[in-house]
Amino acid sequence: MHTYVIYDIVKDRIRKKIADICLDYGLKRIQYSAFLGDINTTRRRALEEKLTEQLGKAEGKIEILSVCAKDYDKRTIIEETGK
Repeated sequence: MHTYVIYDIVKDRIRKKIADICLDYGLKRIQYSAFLGDINTTRRRALEEKLTEQLGKAEGKIEILSVCAKDYDKRTIIEETGK
């Protein structure tokens, strides 16, 4: 299932570790604080546990959203490269 991880974390060190965890799970960065990847339910749960553990008591918020293929195919991407 397509899974988005979107976060807003105050401390640079924690934010970097969250990004590294997302990359370790095969997610790709789609924005500075947003990742997307296709992972199964078991790996999603494990990812959620890792992210929760890493955030700990630090100030911040992480949202994890799984989207079915039908809805994922309906997404709209608006992008301008400035070239």
